[in-house]
Amino acid sequence: MADELDQSPKNWTESQVSTWLRSFGVKAQYIEKLYEEEVDGQILLALNEDFLKTKICMKSGPAHLIIKKRDELLNSQQKSQEKKKPTGGKKTEVEQKNIKQTSVQCQSTTCEGPTTQIPERDQDVLEERQTAKEQCVLTSKEDCKPRPFDQEGIDFLYVKNRVLQPESGAFNLTSPCHEFKSFALAATLDRTRLQAKFAKEVLKFATGCMNIRSNGTIHFGVMDSKEDTGYVHGEIVGIPVKEKDIYVDALDYIERSFSSDKEHVRQCVRPPRFIEVMDRDSTEKEYVVEVDIVPSVNIVKGKVYAVRLPNFKETTNKVEFEKEMTLRRVGSKTEPVSDKDLGDFYQRVKDRDTQREEAEKCQFLSAPGIFQDLGRKLTMLMTSGKKFIEKEKWFILVTNKFKPDDLCNIDWLLNMNIFCVFDFDPDSKISGLCSRYLQHHAANIHFLQSYRISSDTSMKEFTSNLHLFEQTSWIFCNGRTDFQGNETPCDEMTWIKTKMTLLRESVSLICKQILPKGTFQVLFLLTSPVEKPLLHTFYEFFTDMEGHEDIICICESENNFQKWQSFAEGSCGPETVNNSSVVGMKMSHINATLQQVQPVKACAKKHLPVFVKGTCLLETLKEEQMYSLEILTVDHCDETSEDFINEEKENIERQFYRGGRVTWLNFWLAEQKYVGEVIERNAYGEVSKLLHDALKCNADQTPVNSINIYHHPGSGGSTVARQVLWNNRKDLRCAVVKPSYSVADVAQHSVELREYEEKDPQRCLPVLLLIEDSDKEYLDDLRNELEVAINVKRIQYGTLCFILLSCRQSHDPEKRCKKSPLQNVSVTHKLSDQEKRKFAGKRQVLEKRYEPQFILTFVLMSEGFSEDYVQHFVTNLLKNIDHKSAVTRLIHYVALLNTYVQNSFISQSHCEALLAITIHLERFRQYEFERLIGDQAKLLFLHLKDETTHIESIRIIHPLVAKEILQQLLSNQQTQSSLAMNLLCETVLFEHRFGRDEYLSFLRALFIRRTRISKGDEYDSFFSPLIEHVCENEKSPGKAIELLTEAFQRFHEDPFFAQQLARLHYSYEKFEDAKYWAETAAKQLPNNSYILDTKGQVYRKWFQAKCKAIDNDNAPKTAQNTADAVETALKALECFQECEKAAEADIENVNSSGFFSEVEVGCSLLKLISSLQVFANRGNGHSECMKYLLTDYIPEEVEEAWQPFHGRLKKLHKTMQDALEWISEDLSYFQTDISADEEETPKSPEEKISHPLKWLAKKSSEYGKYFSEAALLQHGQLIPANLTPFQKRMIIYHLGGGNITSILSKLTDQRDAVRLLERILSLYPSNPIKAKFGQRDIANYIVAHITLNSLSPQSSKVASLKDLQALCHQFPTDKRKCLPSALFLLTLLFWPEDRDTDHEKETKYEIVQSAVEHLEKDYWTKMKDIPQRKRRLYTHFFLGSGNGLDKFVHKRKFEKIIKVFSVSEKRMKWLSGEAWKKPEIAQMLKCVSGWTEDGVVYLQGPKKKKFSILPLHVPSVPHSNENITFYLGFTFRGPVACNIIVKK
Repeated sequence: MADELDQSPKNWTESQVSTWLRSFGVKAQYIEKLYEEEVDGQILLALNEDFLKTKICMKSGPAHLIIKKRDELLNSQQKSQEKKKPTGGKKTEVEQKNIKQTSVQCQSTTCEGPTTQIPERDQDVLEERQTAKEQCVLTSKEDCKPRPFDQEGIDFLYVKNRVLQPESGAFNLTSPCHEFKSFALAATLDRTRLQAKFAKEVLKFATGCMNIRSNGTIHFGVMDSKEDTGYVHGEIVGIPVKEKDIYVDALDYIERSFSSDKEHVRQCVRPPRFIEVMDRDSTEKEYVVEVDIVPSVNIVKGKVYAVRLPNFKETTNKVEFEKEMTLRRVGSKTEPVSDKDLGDFYQRVKDRDTQREEAEKCQFLSAPGIFQDLGRKLTMLMTSGKKFIEKEKWFILVTNKFKPDDLCNIDWLLNMNIFCVFDFDPDSKISGLCSRYLQHHAANIHFLQSYRISSDTSMKEFTSNLHLFEQTSWIFCNGRTDFQGNETPCDEMTWIKTKMTLLRESVSLICKQILPKGTFQVLFLLTSPVEKPLLHTFYEFFTDMEGHEDIICICESENNFQKWQSFAEGSCGPETVNNSSVVGMKMSHINATLQQVQPVKACAKKHLPVFVKGTCLLETLKEEQMYSLEILTVDHCDETSEDFINEEKENIERQFYRGGRVTWLNFWLAEQKYVGEVIERNAYGEVSKLLHDALKCNADQTPVNSINIYHHPGSGGSTVARQVLWNNRKDLRCAVVKPSYSVADVAQHSVELREYEEKDPQRCLPVLLLIEDSDKEYLDDLRNELEVAINVKRIQYGTLCFILLSCRQSHDPEKRCKKSPLQNVSVTHKLSDQEKRKFAGKRQVLEKRYEPQFILTFVLMSEGFSEDYVQHFVTNLLKNIDHKSAVTRLIHYVALLNTYVQNSFISQSHCEALLAITIHLERFRQYEFERLIGDQAKLLFLHLKDETTHIESIRIIHPLVAKEILQQLLSNQQTQSSLAMNLLCETVLFEHRFGRDEYLSFLRALFIRRTRISKGDEYDSFFSPLIEHVCENEKSPGKAIELLTEAFQRFHEDPFFAQQLARLHYSYEKFEDAKYWAETAAKQLPNNSYILDTKGQVYRKWFQAKCKAIDNDNAPKTAQNTADAVETALKALECFQECEKAAEADIENVNSSGFFSEVEVGCSLLKLISSLQVFANRGNGHSECMKYLLTDYIPEEVEEAWQPFHGRLKKLHKTMQDALEWISEDLSYFQTDISADEEETPKSPEEKISHPLKWLAKKSSEYGKYFSEAALLQHGQLIPANLTPFQKRMIIYHLGGGNITSILSKLTDQRDAVRLLERILSLYPSNPIKAKFGQRDIANYIVAHITLNSLSPQSSKVASLKDLQALCHQFPTDKRKCLPSALFLLTLLFWPEDRDTDHEKETKYEIVQSAVEHLEKDYWTKMKDIPQRKRRLYTHFFLGSGNGLDKFVHKRKFEKIIKVFSVSEKRMKWLSGEAWKKPEIAQMLKCVSGWTEDGVVYLQGPKKKKFSILPLHVPSVPHSNENITFYLGFTFRGPVACNIIVKK
């Protein structure tokens, strides 16, 4: 490429023009456009700025730059042509410069360090860099300055391929003349040859300089023009130096080369200096070797020097000396003085001495340096030209060893938002900055390799694993001496080999994926001599941040700065380096200066209230360790500086009234009377009252109390919640739970906050925790974790420890409030009359100061969010909007997301990418963004800042406004589906790196998240609301399918999109496609029970459709015309059985949908079979059908057509019975019917059974009907005695006695129950003991008796307790083989009675204890790893005060007594013990005695072995060892203790 660009620009092709544009960083999109417009060299010369702006649509900046660079190029071309001379002599300076400018350098980077697998997402970042480096860029090679002449102790550095000013002659004698030698070959010679060559060049140059009295420097390792054409004159290349003494000793030739005045020469020729050459791509050290010549007048006065130069003769193989000659400098060369000039030369010695004398005098009279106002410069750089350092700005610190004095002056650093520190001091943790910082703040110590991210880790996981954004990340970049692992410091070159790549990756990750440009500044704090790794770090930041605007260098010592400067100037020029560096300011001055521009006062103290009504100091370090909480202190915001308040109070207030979330500063400013008060809505009073009631002392107080605020989106619910916290911060410990932390972390930090600086854990203030927008599941988990923690700490029962104030969006807050008025408060868009008056007054005050559109949300609220007002506002705003502009597109997208996805937003960095804004100067960033999005968008968009990361994002000011915008902006041609499709295909947004995880999760929710009433939505949806809108309102399911198919592709063939597609297709009876998508999903996640369930549903719906088609044909049903449907049904059953297996194997989720669906499909299939002509029409058709299904018999009508199915159909009765049994057992463990308060899991299966108890009874009966004789099922029909046990069992099934859950459900659904139970019992043999039942039959038989006794104790059909106990002996003696229902009955029936003898009691206890041991094992097998709160046990019976079967009291008996409460409140009443105190209950139940030991409850009674009883409500167990009484309940996990009371 060098050759092709050397020709005149006029002859360039389009691609050469592109290469040239790329060389100075023009954006790719503009280059492509120019290429498409066929701009070649000739056209380039004719371009003007106007053309670029109008035709190519360039912004002014790049257009101006291109024209400027083009003109510079032309000028340099012309000059080089004018000054062309015949070759041979040295080239002129301009020519040299021209060669520099047009020469091209191709650098291919070598990868330092070990080669590693680079994750895909980093690959593109690295590739970008690689291509940038590898493009052979036509750049002017960077100029650089030579080392300061003849100065000691200077730490200087050259950068490879930079260019020194051309060789020069003498012009004022004290400014040195320069001579360059590449010395590339000579440097590789042996010692003798090398020394001779080096001495010859030095002494020749030195003699020339001394004779004309001029200072000079000869440089070895710098290109002179005679040599290799790939380089330019003066280019620094460096030479390898194996032993420095070779060069130093070479000057010993002085003594042999000069016949006289040898010591003069020694005094004038300085020893060689070795200046290191920095090469980013090399791991070997190279140097420029320089010798300074200083002929001081007092040494050389009156002398002329002649020299015999040494020369190595190859013929003789030794050093010989040339004949003596006198040399002088002529221009930029050293030449001998000819014989004829020698006399004249001697005569003019005096003149030269005089000139030298004058020059030396002038040297000491140079002007003093310019004085700089460093304080102002520092504040301007740190605040980006504002009055204060931005509160939300992140700082990245790069530093080396700190001096002890400097460590005393780092208060300014302690107040900064430090994101991470690149620390090159290995001792920092022991004696450096890190040790000092850790005294005040929490920090996590990392190494460079900690910033390697694997391809399967999302950015969110990565940042949370490293705790970025919540605590400073301290990266030790060159080892850590106090660390026991393998992290030792290494020298510069080893560092470059081993750590360089790691550094590059970490910087790249931070700048390109974690922090968007403009949200952070990089601060190089150079407190000791600068080494190469630091310079590499600068280069990496400079390239990754695409410029220097946000890089600042602070350095006290001029000497340390010099090396840095010489390197940095090459990247960004001397002026820039000077402008962004503060040099020569002491750390104590920096400390004092910067504290004045920090928004908070230095080292402000924070306090928390304590139990004895004082306050205690909250240390920042401790606060940061509780990172999942935002703690509200007594003196919150008091640290805000006065100047900051005066500057910002207007903005803070306006942002809130425009719809921004309320901040603590809003309350503080109002409290301090800087601004008007924040209105308290009525709900505030209601929450305060509930809080006040909860705080009243009450012995039955639960340790964790809950108050819920349900609010319409944007109605001020979170303001109410935060007001409650703010006003209680002096009496309670208050904190907001930050989103996305695990329950375990939050609970641990909450307990730490409660006990912080308190002496006695029993006497602490309650902690008020605000949890916003979390689901009920999270709240229950948190509550559970806190209860467990309190229990472990043994806090006295009745002590209130935590109040969970939950604030959630809901579509119908008032309904929620009615359901549970003792816990819930609603905030709606409707204002009460009193609120209207408050709002109207406040609105008048605000409108005097702000235009209504600038406090829009407040105005909307005061209007009660009337639809007309919103409509009117949006219509006015969008009046003249340009529908084609990118900004309108952005408004569309944000409105779509805000309408359908709760709390969604788009990061500002995404918006900038979409609008292709490149913001060159950070300090104008916000201004530039707002200017470019225009007035309409400025009013519509609300800027948010993430509380943790401070990354900016935007959303529409209010969800109602977003909805209205969507309706008004979409014209007739455009639909929401086409808009959603555009959004999906918007690659710029999809691929944008910053905030990517959030953006993709919103986009995903838009297409997949179904609404749930339980989550505060309006209704339960089958698809996401957007998809439902497309199907129903736009009447185009095809579009919905296209959308989901595109999403499936976009999200890398995500199986959950395939699952949605399967569901969507079967909803519209497109079964072939549904099957394809279900199989696609199942192929990717073969063990996901929810996806397998969907696959089963496809066949189930298909089967239903086929049955419907057969019915519609009105033709008689035959085996032939039903075979297809039967096959589909069997396929569905197979899928549901796979789903069951996957669900059983999944240890984290419980998904029973497969069993329910299997029964449903089984029943439908039986219905189809029994309606076949062959089975339906004859008098004995039903018997034929049963015979076919239960024996080997196959009627000829079905034999051939159903050939493939016979085996499977004959197993149907068995598989269905197993499924029904499984469901029955499952329901025996848990709370049975799902209450309205129960949450659904986010992965809820397709068909949710809402009343499983009723369902089970109905399906069991249906199953029994198909397998029992039709004639026998007639009402009141006597049952013949000659039935087989199987037939009897099926009739029992039909009557509702097939499993214990169905039998027990008769206690709640009591219609006709007594008669049915008596009928069921009459079907069992009259002497059951002889009959040898199976386990299940015995269990069902016993439960039927107990149930009948509960409903009708007088019934003559009820067997005695003794008979039932005798029957139990038929259960297997090996308890491992017993069914859970059998074990449960053993605990129930063998519970000892008061009248038993001691021996009988002991025997019974042994039976019970053995059964309990095995129940517990079964329970854990069943429970898997699901969360504690979901493990609710269902208590079937309580131990009552009666005898025999009468002692079993079913729970439903006293449910009636507390009927008035909602489910969740009922549960609270039971747990808190309030419900147990009712006298009616005390009368029914028997109180048993026991004791507690180390938190375990034991039953009094058994002598041989202690009997531990599980407490139903763990927090009610006293922590000390006490004697207690309690009620006893019977569950499938064993007996449980309720209402535990310590004996007085």
